[in-house]
Amino acid sequence: MREFRNFIAGRFERAASSEEISVRNPATGEVIATLPATSEAEALSAAAAARRVQPAWRALPAIARGDALRRLADALTARAGEIGAALAAESGKSLDDATGEVTFGVELLRYHAEWARRIEGEVNESDNLDETLMLRREPIGVVACLIPFNYPIYTLVRKIAPALIAGNAVLVRPSNNTPLSALVFAEAVQAAGLLEGLVSILAMNHDTARALCTHPAVGMITLTGSVAAGQAVLDYCKENIAKPSLELGGKTPVIVEPDADIDAVAAMIVAAKTNHSGQVCTSPERLYVHEAVHDRLLARLKEAFAARTFGDRAEDAARMGPLVSDAARQRVHAMVERARAAGARVEVGGFLPEGAGFFYPPTLLSDCRQDMEIVREEVFGPVLAVLRYATFEEALALANNHQYGLSAVLFTESYRKAMRAAAAVEAGELYINRLPADPYQGFHAGWKKSGLGGDDGKHGMLEFTQTRLVVFKH
Repeated sequence: MREFRNFIAGRFERAASSEEISVRNPATGEVIATLPATSEAEALSAAAAARRVQPAWRALPAIARGDALRRLADALTARAGEIGAALAAESGKSLDDATGEVTFGVELLRYHAEWARRIEGEVNESDNLDETLMLRREPIGVVACLIPFNYPIYTLVRKIAPALIAGNAVLVRPSNNTPLSALVFAEAVQAAGLLEGLVSILAMNHDTARALCTHPAVGMITLTGSVAAGQAVLDYCKENIAKPSLELGGKTPVIVEPDADIDAVAAMIVAAKTNHSGQVCTSPERLYVHEAVHDRLLARLKEAFAARTFGDRAEDAARMGPLVSDAARQRVHAMVERARAAGARVEVGGFLPEGAGFFYPPTLLSDCRQDMEIVREEVFGPVLAVLRYATFEEALALANNHQYGLSAVLFTESYRKAMRAAAAVEAGELYINRLPADPYQGFHAGWKKSGLGGDDGKHGMLEFTQTRLVVFKH
């Protein structure tokens, strides 16, 4: 079994703590690695090192920071196979999907490297003729990046690339379910020759994470995770009035109008719902179908869900893979059972499979109501709740009547309804006639309990900056 070490202030250090983190392959349930948990003293030393080195990184011309990101992209490309193998083993993804995630991360690094010549300030008119107002963009300083289990490499890059190009140092805490790929990623950071201490990647327990995030050096905390995790981060931010950037829960509504291509819609929904076993923040979770096409789409979905196999993707990459843990599987099944008790019909799935691994079958629920838990709360698994509606305005109202507002989807050939939804939907993203897939140059930002701030594009990069007004009398 390979030895993994935490990447502390630019070096792979031997453990100073006896506490260990066990990592399981969710497709088998077997422990595939143990690694040392970063101690509080080590975490705080990484924060102090980040604070020391950040001014030197900030002082570099932005184009030099962009060159460093391109070197990191090259180093990742050289290690894509190794990182992908670690990611596949710890996440249950196929090797192709895991390696592809690294490739997407490389492209995202190259995208953010291009901001080197595009970080903009403003020059504004003053009320006085002999005065000029200039608004500068400056880095925040040190950013703590808290990474989820579902896309541990892509999300890591999504956080650190804009933070670094803006002139910040970063402290990365990967999920304890999927830390291995992040620590192999750290080898690419070292190979790219970034300033020592600029990037630390540290596996740790929750108490140490709190100590790290509340260190006086940390000026921003960025998280992709649950609402509960976001609330914890807001509590951490109070210590130093650090800036939060939070991508939290989602409950994507999909509205299907009578003029939609039902066969195409069914195929897209099944592919999206079973992608990574539904462990995707923008995965469709609420399906609102017009009564004129409800039964036809439900029949297509039932057939497709029943045909979708699941199992170890290391043996057959075409299968749907496992959930991240047995606790996640038990939670999903309990939600399905409560939905059944509340009157939902289980069309297919809805059982705990026998055998090894943390698998749960694609599950389709009909006769659902807006007040059911299965419609109100995020499942984060391969479960789809179907509801019918009579009018487009009713569908919009149902989609908006929710605590989450991360993304929404509409299938229609009516440009009037599409524009109506674009003006009325209460979500940070609306996808028309397709399922969500966050573009690099977009802005992935949630409304309501789905978060604060956002990722991607110009606005995602600017999240990692703060402003300084300069009033120049001349």
